[in-house]
Amino acid sequence: MADRGTANALISGESLLFLTDEQLRRGIEAMFFAYRGFTADPDRILQNYAYGRAHHRAIHFIHRSPGTTVNNLLDILGVTKQSLNRVLRALVEDGLVESRIGTRDKRERNLFLTETGTALERDLSDAQRNRMRAAYRAAGPEAVTGFRMVLEQMMDPDLRRHYQTTTEHTP
Repeated sequence: MADRGTANALISGESLLFLTDEQLRRGIEAMFFAYRGFTADPDRILQNYAYGRAHHRAIHFIHRSPGTTVNNLLDILGVTKQSLNRVLRALVEDGLVESRIGTRDKRERNLFLTETGTALERDLSDAQRNRMRAAYRAAGPEAVTGFRMVLEQMMDPDLRRHYQTTTEHTP
């Protein structure tokens, strides 16, 4: 009996290697709609501040790596310096982010969330964690592992290395 289960698993696993264009299209559409859901809750919170998703991403990664530099944030977000400066200027002016002169290099700016910024980050991430937790529970542990593996394989190699470095420091 175990052999039949193993055979079925291999057959279904092998069939995944030969997905049709329609099956792939449905996966792509599922990603689009899932992303809409994933960002909907934070978008509603951000409206109260007249902020957008770029602000959310900056807050998220500053929280994940307190003291990160502007250049590091540019690498992570993949945006132009002008675009990031606009976002950071608003966050600093509104008292959510503090920009400190670098200790090793006076030209560097190290970024930290203020108490207000930390509170907003908590609200935003709580909303996303709640949605993700519910989805993970509904899908089950094997699906969670598979989903994470698929996401990691979709990342460009440089970003995957950056992601892996970031997650290695997570308790």
